[in-house]
Order: sequence, then structure tokens, then C-alpha cells
Amino acid sequence: MANAFPRSRRVAEQIQRVLSELIRREVRDPRLGSVTVVDVQVSKDLSHAKVFYSILGGNKDPQLTEEIMHDAAKLLRGPLGRALNLRHAPQLTFVADELIDYGTQLSTAISAAVKRDRELHIDDAGHSPESDEK
Repeated sequence: MANAFPRSRRVAEQIQRVLSELIRREVRDPRLGSVTVVDVQVSKDLSHAKVFYSILGGNKDPQLTEEIMHDAAKLLRGPLGRALNLRHAPQLTFVADELIDYGTQLSTAISAAVKRDRELHIDDAGHSPESDEK
């Protein structure tokens, strides 16, 4: 029977916790905003880790952030392997997570649609459905 919680998933969660701390402590580029490690996907053989990150504040240039994180991958691999007591630290690939931006855009679109819908449902007398409820 296969393990319901495979080693690669456990290692991915540990990598996420450790990398969050290492990035905050080791990456000292003033152009970089606050980086949040959103998710980590590790290959079954633990040789590669895809790290999804999001930027809060600071630099809004995705290209520059990508370059900084690419350079940081080389710097962070050794300390990560030592912190996790792994014989071979996984090769890190940083990928910008766009779900937060997508969620914000989706929320804005929904709010605009609701506002338009309310404006269209004002009856002939100029009363809105909300004013009738009061």
C-alpha cells in the first residue's frame, strides 16, 4: 500500500518553511520586496524543487524579481540542504505565483459586475431594490 503522505510532500513542506526563513535572512537585495513562499513542489527523487513565490510590496518589476530569485537559488541551496539534513539538496527553481494577482483581478471584476447589475435593476420610479428593503 502506498504511503498516503509521501516523503516528497513532507520534504516540500519542510523546504517551504526553511526557505521562507532563509530568504528573509540570507537574500539581502534592497530591490526585493517581502517574498512569501506560497508552495513547493518536489520531484519524487527529491533532486528538483519548484518554489512558487509571491512578492508583497517593494519591487513590482517581475523581471527584476525573477532575476534576483534566480541568483538566490544558488545561494540558498547549500544552507537549505544543511538545514534539512539532506545528502543532496534539491536544485531550486523559483516561479512567480500569479494566483494572488489573479484573485485580485477576479474580485475586482466581480465587484464591477455586481455594481453594474445593481445600476441596471433600478426601477422606473428611481428606487433601487435596496431602498425598498429599508
